[in-house]
Amino acid sequence: MIRCHRLEHRFVPQFPDSLEPGVLYVSMEYGTATHTCCCGCGEEVVTPLSPTGWKVTYDGETVSLWPSVGSWTLACRSHYVIDRGRVLAAGRWNEAQIAAAHQRDNSATAIGGTPAVPVAPPLQPTSAPGAGGAKLPGWWARFRRWLSAPWR
Repeated sequence: MIRCHRLEHRFVPQFPDSLEPGVLYVSMEYGTATHTCCCGCGEEVVTPLSPTGWKVTYDGETVSLWPSVGSWTLACRSHYVIDRGRVLAAGRWNEAQIAAAHQRDNSATAIGGTPAVPVAPPLQPTSAPGAGGAKLPGWWARFRRWLSAPWR
């Protein structure tokens, strides 16, 4: 469950000793963004920025962080996207999805690469009842299409 629905951003040279809830701290010097978990559990979430990992986009007013933030090592296991300062809940992952993401990260590290940030694997399309077996796009495809809608 997401309790914090907006994050104010602050570009900082170093992170404060205690993080203020509702604030996404971005340090370009350390190539890292951090914030308290948006579920309200108070745990610190650290997202290292890299070409193969998380990316911060600043549009002059707001900050986005992509891909999604999956707090798999925290008890809350929150999963969300930060889009232009808004916190959008994303679907929960099962144990197999989390294990696959950890394996991808470990494989990338083992060959000297930067660990890839987990991105939800596409879900199997479902058939619409009465649609003659026509396939519908999975939730992830619908979510991406929603994010890129021109009305936003």
